[in-house]
Amino acid sequence: MRSIWKGSLSFGLVNVPVKLYAATEDHDVPLHQVHDKDGGRIRYSRRCEIDGEIVDYEHIAKAYIDGDETVILTPEDLASLPAERSKDIDVVEFVPSDQIDSIMFEKSYFLAPDSKSTKAYVLLRETLQATDRTAIVQFALRQKTRLAALRVHDDVLMLQTLLWDDEVREARFPELDEVPKITDAELKMSKALVESFASDFTPEKFSDDYQAQLRTLVEAKLEQGDALDAEATFGRAEAGGGEVLDLMEALRRSVEKQRVENKRAAAPGTPSKKAAAKKSAAKKSA
Repeated sequence: MRSIWKGSLSFGLVNVPVKLYAATEDHDVPLHQVHDKDGGRIRYSRRCEIDGEIVDYEHIAKAYIDGDETVILTPEDLASLPAERSKDIDVVEFVPSDQIDSIMFEKSYFLAPDSKSTKAYVLLRETLQATDRTAIVQFALRQKTRLAALRVHDDVLMLQTLLWDDEVREARFPELDEVPKITDAELKMSKALVESFASDFTPEKFSDDYQAQLRTLVEAKLEQGDALDAEATFGRAEAGGGEVLDLMEALRRSVEKQRVENKRAAAPGTPSKKAAAKKSAAKKSA
């Protein structure tokens, strides 16, 4: 991994030199826009609407447009802002971890020590774990002031940027003004359905089916071209629709269906969904 930012994490009089790394990556199949007639790539030109010239990136500036006035902000202007010049991640406060609503989480970054001495880094990590608190920090990154939560993930300090309070919309829906009456029987059946799905969260057992199918489609198109037999590649599509069930009947059938699937999954020698998908992919590539 390559660090995308270097600075210092500071709380009180303690400064911890750190490097910032993106903690996540995109696994989507890269797709491009092309002309459907001949497959030619569609490219977008940076054309000035005044003189019609194509503009190089080095001559592109940011601007704020207010009616007929345009205020051009050069890279030097933006770099002169005090927040942009700062290379500090400032700890503002330590809060109980459960007070941060998950809707506010935006993007995750790993913080690695950027010094031969890791004592201050480890001290902060151990302190966060011992107190079960999350540090709220502020810093500047890519021309934006960020609010973030600093916590421990797998013995590494992790920074999760947060949305600002006014960026989270109020959840207000008129449809919920009149609350429908839920019967005891419906609630009991619904709880039974939850229990039938109960498990510990293991992220590795889930896979991105759409991206896997998209890769299969691309490989099949490379091999077979436009003569692709979709049914032979993916199987017959299930017909939609069906009978309309009332809530209780839908819950009852759901509970029964899940019980059958749980028994089948628990049977000796039954492969998991992910293992079966891997086996199928290996057979296709062979």
